Amino acid sequence: MKPGPSTESTKLNFSRRAWLKAALAAIAGSGVNGIAAASTAPTIHYVDVTRRAGIRFIHNTGAFGKRYLPETMGSGCAFIDYNNDGHPDILLVQGKDFTGHFRRHTTQKLYRNNGDGTFTDVTRRAGLDIEMYGMGAAVGDYDNDGFDDIYLTGLGESRLLHNEHDGTFKDVTRLAGVNNAGFGASAAWFDYDRDGLLDLFVCNYVKWSLETDIYCSLDGRNKSYCTPEAYPGDTCRLFHNLGNGRFEDVTGKAGIYDPTSKSLGVAIIDYDNDGWPDIVVSNDTQPTKLYRNNHNGTFTEVGVEAGIAFSEDGIARGAMGIDAADFDDSGHASLAIGNFSNQMLGLYHNEGNRFFIDIAPASEVGRVSLLSLSFGLFFFDYDLDGLEDLFIANGHIEPDINHVQPQVTYAELPLVFHNEGRSRFQDVGKELGFTQKLVARGAVYADVDNDGAPDVLLTTNGGPAHLYRHSGGRNNSIRFRTVGSRSNRDGIGARVRLKTPTAAAEQTVHSGSSYCSQSELTLTFGLGKEDHADNIEIVWPSGRKDEIKSLKANSTYTIQEGGRILSAKPFTRG
Repeated sequence: MKPGPSTESTKLNFSRRAWLKAALAAIAGSGVNGIAAASTAPTIHYVDVTRRAGIRFIHNTGAFGKRYLPETMGSGCAFIDYNNDGHPDILLVQGKDFTGHFRRHTTQKLYRNNGDGTFTDVTRRAGLDIEMYGMGAAVGDYDNDGFDDIYLTGLGESRLLHNEHDGTFKDVTRLAGVNNAGFGASAAWFDYDRDGLLDLFVCNYVKWSLETDIYCSLDGRNKSYCTPEAYPGDTCRLFHNLGNGRFEDVTGKAGIYDPTSKSLGVAIIDYDNDGWPDIVVSNDTQPTKLYRNNHNGTFTEVGVEAGIAFSEDGIARGAMGIDAADFDDSGHASLAIGNFSNQMLGLYHNEGNRFFIDIAPASEVGRVSLLSLSFGLFFFDYDLDGLEDLFIANGHIEPDINHVQPQVTYAELPLVFHNEGRSRFQDVGKELGFTQKLVARGAVYADVDNDGAPDVLLTTNGGPAHLYRHSGGRNNSIRFRTVGSRSNRDGIGARVRLKTPTAAAEQTVHSGSSYCSQSELTLTFGLGKEDHADNIEIVWPSGRKDEIKSLKANSTYTIQEGGRILSAKPFTRG
């Protein structure tokens, strides 16, 4: 919202002693439950509260010395309010042991948010104690019954889990006709034909199996993990919602079929502002694809014409995670794409003429991210100043990479870039408290403690999940949960435009993005020091426009299509 450098970025240049003092104050004030009221310290930082919150999760790669490709990929995570109590719950996607080498039983995990800073493992009770080599998750209410459902992707199988309204889920994959037998990765719910029903897009990586595993070596003596170039690609899948609990695979007739793709990430974006959702797919060692919606149930691939297919030197990069946001308040959504080490992040600015320009090479984003291997990423406004900042989860795939490339490490620091305005970003990750190197994969955000600020959840490959609580800061915010009537119940695809006395911003309710993960569907707008929003305009997927005047800051508003405010829940702030 505000142009030029922010005063918040100046606050972040504090001394090590000041940071330690603030961190200790936050921990001391967090109470026995870990995640509680925000610290009184004005400086923003993130505190790892995983154990105090009750999260006990270790990802299982299934590795036993054979160096199989899936072991390197890691899985994602998602926030879902599965019981509609207003508190975002945590879904962690799990791998498993390979056939013939069983060591332990591992399943997906669902942690219920107790609303007091702690979480309870309800996996078995919810019917999610499913053993599969899971990869990704997407959350959406596909049957418009008011309860969010889950789609899990994995190696050789996927699962559609219907929310039964009683705290349990039912596997309806076969009945619905949405099984994906490939190497599933990210997925996203969206209404591509604007009929009020959520359709499903599923990414597939490469064609790999135990029988087709290929021997690769970095040093000519020992087996190493192969790059995706060693394996043939596979097509993504598009499933059209028929409205009776069933879906039709329309991959071919919709123009999505492409067996050369090696897809890991998907973002839904109306890149040309025509009111119809388009699809951007990040591919590993293949060109990034942009499927433009033709308004008739078909798509046309225009990645090259749009300027996002290749790097600026014409190379198809090793793309992983992806997200879209209007980070400069231009009215056009831009893109961030995580890439392999030595390739830097892609930050594609939407020029408003169906063309993107990668501004990362000329910015601090490119320089700082050059050596990182970036998986999950997302735009979020961590300091609530009204401008979308950028979070990136990093970690290499080869444990021994440092022996071959001394400047590159297996575990890497997460990166956070503060949006300074005018397409300028500043690296602030360490100052915010992200000082532990991780082999990170999935990354999402949600306001887990109802204080109006985004908290962060990460997964690591073969390691624990990490929940980071936002603490400090003085800015105001306002949050919106959309409820469709003519549109899909979650309002996925709704564009929310906000104006204050001094600025304006826009966000879109979206499923998917990041890497194999999904953040909460509720939107958070930073307001800076403003105490209210003058005007809210919502453009729903159905095409209806609603306008609401003068809403006070520091509350979560649930708004139904038609402009009715169903609830206004004030934040809990210390």
